[in-house]
Formats: sequence, C-alpha cells, structure tokens
Amino acid sequence: MAASPTPRPSPAEAGADVVLAPLGALNPPLPLGVAFSGGADSSVLLAAAARLWPGAVQAIHVHHGLQAAADAFTEHCERACAGLGVPLHVRRLDARHAPGESPEDAARRARYEALAASAQEQGLACVLLAQHADDQAETLLLALSRGAGLPGLAAMPARFERHGVAFLRPLLGVPGSELRRWAREQSIVFVEDPTNADTRYTRNRIRHELLPALESAFPSFRETFARSARHAAQAKGLLDEVAATDLAAMDGEPDIAQLQALSPARQANLLRHWLKTLHAQQPSAAQLDELLAQVADCTTRGHRLQLKVGTGHVLRDGPRLRFAPG
Repeated sequence: MAASPTPRPSPAEAGADVVLAPLGALNPPLPLGVAFSGGADSSVLLAAAARLWPGAVQAIHVHHGLQAAADAFTEHCERACAGLGVPLHVRRLDARHAPGESPEDAARRARYEALAASAQEQGLACVLLAQHADDQAETLLLALSRGAGLPGLAAMPARFERHGVAFLRPLLGVPGSELRRWAREQSIVFVEDPTNADTRYTRNRIRHELLPALESAFPSFRETFARSARHAAQAKGLLDEVAATDLAAMDGEPDIAQLQALSPARQANLLRHWLKTLHAQQPSAAQLDELLAQVADCTTRGHRLQLKVGTGHVLRDGPRLRFAPG
C-alpha cells in the first residue's frame, strides 16, 4: 500500500520552523530538483521541500564512483525517495581528477555538470543545494587561507547559474546543528559519508578543528562571517560593473593604449573580468601580475606579448589583446 502523503504545513507552522521558514520564503520556480547525497543536510532539504511543494519536487543523486560506499549511498537514496514519494534520478560519473588538479575541485565540477544535465533532461526550473551556515563559514576561511580576492571572500552565493541551470541555496543562514536537530525531530534517516571525517582535506580540518574553536571564542561567527561575505559580494558586483563599462568602451577586447591609461588596479580588474566572462579563464595572481607588466612594456608597435593563462595564451594582436585557446 502506498504511503499517505505528508500534509503540507500551514503558513504559521512553516514560518516558525527553522528549516521550513527559509524554504517557504524562497518562492522558487517549479518543478524543482534537490541535489540529494543521502547525508544529513540534503536529507533535511529534500524532506522539507517535499512537504512544502508536494508533487513538484524531484531528487538528483550524483554517484561519483570515488569510494566503495557509493553504491550503498545510492541504495539509501532510492529507499528515502520511495518513502517520500519523490522521483529520483541517479547520475553516474567518473570524477577522478587529472594530474595536478585538486580532487575536490574535479569532483565539484563534475557534480555541477551532472546536476545541470539531469535538471535539463527532466525539465526542472531550478535545483536546490543544501549548503548551510557552517559551510559558508568554512568557504570563507578556506578562501582566506588561500589568499583569495573578492570573488573568494564573497563565499557562496544564495543564487547562481551554471551550465544554463539556476541553483539556489536556501539554508545558508541555518547552522548545521539546527539541520541535524530537525532531522532527529522528524525521524529522518540519513547516511554519514566517511570522507567527511578525513582531516587530510583542508575543509574537513576547518570543520573539525577550527570551527569549534571559533564557536567558543566568537559564538556569533556564522552571522558575522556571512555579513562579511555579503559585503565582499557587493564590492565584487560593483567592480564587475566598472570592468564591464571599461571593456565596453574598448569594444569588447582590451585596447593596449586605453588599458595603459587606466590605473594598475583598474587594468587588473578589467583583464580579470575579460578573461573570466568571455573566455572562462581565471588567471592566478602571478599570471595577472606578469600580464600587467607586459602590458606596461608595450611601448612600441613591434613589441610582442604572449603569456600562458589558464588553458590558453593572451597575445598581442596589433593594438589589442586577444585570448587564444590551447
């Protein structure tokens, strides 16, 4: 016999609930997908979404094939979705990293590609992700540890688009402990990923060693860190507007003479924006510094410029800079 559908919570009930409230305020386009790993956070997100939007929610599980427990995670997700009456779509992929590439970055990139592909195949209007306030603090600390600029310090946006699909993070203001409390109260069964306890990964060291110390010294660090990330995101948005205006004045490709008339900081802002938005490249700090130095040296018509950036080269083409892939 099929399980009886869970009644949709009343507006008052949803508004008073630490998990249902931020989802209820989201007003997302439907139908929607939930990125579902089977862990505590995504299990809470899926259960709450299924209560708020019955019949309009589907789950997407990415089987990375990176550990022996992956098949068991998928089986758990199948049981959980059957209990909720939520369709499940499983994407199997090989997320092994290339030599010299970060394993975390490779897995993250492959995961977003798989989520977007599944969402498009199923006609989903958006995909919800379960990152929460602790994840946001970890992301900011990780960016600080790497000497990141404003894009890194802005941490994770609540809304973004990738591969033509809208992704939403409705739980960024909710501490991880509150999600697990909600899971206990709702008797939600979830699985624990053993790699989350592996402190060889920097993010796990931050989670298990640094966040407890911050909790003790600065109990409100989640809120203050999130505020700093929002300030960084606002500043980044302003710099993006300046860069877009500067680039438009050069007809979309950097003009060397016009670049040289700008301050070094404004040159760097324009070049970073040009490479990222038009060519999907993110130069390192060293590459950008070298590019600025070479632009400054372009004082004669015959001066050559060629610099490796990302997966291609920045070249001088007469009065302008060009990006050549490969």
